[in-house]
Order: sequence, then structure tokens, then C-alpha cells
Amino acid sequence: MDVHLEDLIVTVIYDNRGGAEGLGPAWGFACLVEGLEKTILFDTGGDSPTLLGNMAKLGVEPQDIDVVVLSHAHHDHTGGLAGFLDVHNDVTVYLLESFPNDIGSDARNRGAEVIKVSQPTELCGGATLTGAMVGRAGIQEQSLLLSTDSSAAVVTGCAHPGILSIVERAKEVTGREVRVIIGGFHLFRDSDASIRGTVSRLQELEVRWVVPCHCSGDLAIQRFADAYDHAFLRCSVGAVIPVGELLCTEHGDEQPPD
Repeated sequence: MDVHLEDLIVTVIYDNRGGAEGLGPAWGFACLVEGLEKTILFDTGGDSPTLLGNMAKLGVEPQDIDVVVLSHAHHDHTGGLAGFLDVHNDVTVYLLESFPNDIGSDARNRGAEVIKVSQPTELCGGATLTGAMVGRAGIQEQSLLLSTDSSAAVVTGCAHPGILSIVERAKEVTGREVRVIIGGFHLFRDSDASIRGTVSRLQELEVRWVVPCHCSGDLAIQRFADAYDHAFLRCSVGAVIPVGELLCTEHGDEQPPD
């Protein structure tokens, strides 16, 4: 079922780049997706004090969250889960079948429902998981897809399978063109030539808005900023991305919504 996503927003709760005053940066990633039938916490950062502290400062109530998605099993994306569940356990946690058993069992012991994912899975209208994708060194990861009746956005944790492959999977799963990509793109070890090639290919795929953060790397972030100009949105803790409005914006050369 498709929904109108004009009010859909993604708020960065946890990232290694400092943003608004009073918010704590730390290595890892977590973001909140609001505006759908269900409110989604995508990844939980590396520790619960930072995650919960930033949520409190941003006025985010844990009890308002319905779903937790874990992109992959690395601690900087799962480390805040236990502490979060100690505060609010009436949630469904989606993780990959490849996760170590202790992550899922600990979440169940803390009262959460746990669903293991391997294939594309719908969370609610407008939100779907890619299912497991395999990246470098055999790391399995899933990404979150947010779609309207005409286009889609991708939210990644680290993009170990490659951001280009994830965009292609998103197009297959949603049947829509990907216009917005948000998250860690894992380009911090890539050469300048490789990064430029990735940026160029994303432009060929007509990705119109980019929000790289976490493990994307400073050089890659600069290359995206150079190539996308005002269609590049700088990311840090507390950043609010108006995904619904971006998806409703037809061309990347228009100014982003205020």
C-alpha cells in the first residue's frame, strides 16, 4: 500500500559528526523515521546513554517508537538496543537471520518481539526492507526503503554491499526510481577515483538528493557536496531531513525545502 509522504521526516539521532549544541556525537548511526503508520528507529548507535540522551534532548519519546530495524550486526549500529529496550520494550525488532543469536535472544528476554529477515519485508505502508545483501568480507546488511507512488528514498547503515548495489535493489523491490539516499555509504577507504566514479554513477541513476554521513568518509562527503551542490544535505547529530518533501520535488536543481 502506498501512502502520501509529504510529512515524512528522518531525524539523525546518532552520528559521529556533532551538530546541534548539547547533542553528543559518537561513532555509529541511528535515525528516527516519522510520518508513516509506524514510527521507526533505524539502528541504535554504539551505546544507549548517547542514544537515549540525544533522544531526550531532541524531544523524542521512546514510547512513541513502534519498530526498531538493525541494519547489520556491528556494535556501532546495535550497541544502543539493550538500553533502549530497558526503557521501552513494546516494539518489534527486525534483524537479519545472519545476526549472532545473542542479539535476538537478548532482545526477546527484554520483552521485544523479534522478526528475522532474509527477503524484502514490508514494515508498513511506504516502508520496506531490502532483505539481506552481502557486502565486502561477507558482511550481510539490510537497508530501509521509503516509497511514494512515484519515487523512493534509501536509508543505509553502512552500505557494506555497496551504495550502488543498494540503489539497484531498491529500484527492484519498490518498482520506483530512487531519488534520495541517506546514511553511511562506507567510502572512507575508497580512492578518490573510486569515489568520483560512485558519485557519477549515482547521478546517472538520477539520485537527486544525497545525505552521506557516518562511515562515508570526509573525502567522499566533499565529493558529494561538490557534485550535488544544494542537492547535497550536510548530516550530523540532530539533522532533520524532510524526505517526503524531497520525494515530492521533481528536480534536483530546485532548492531543498526549508
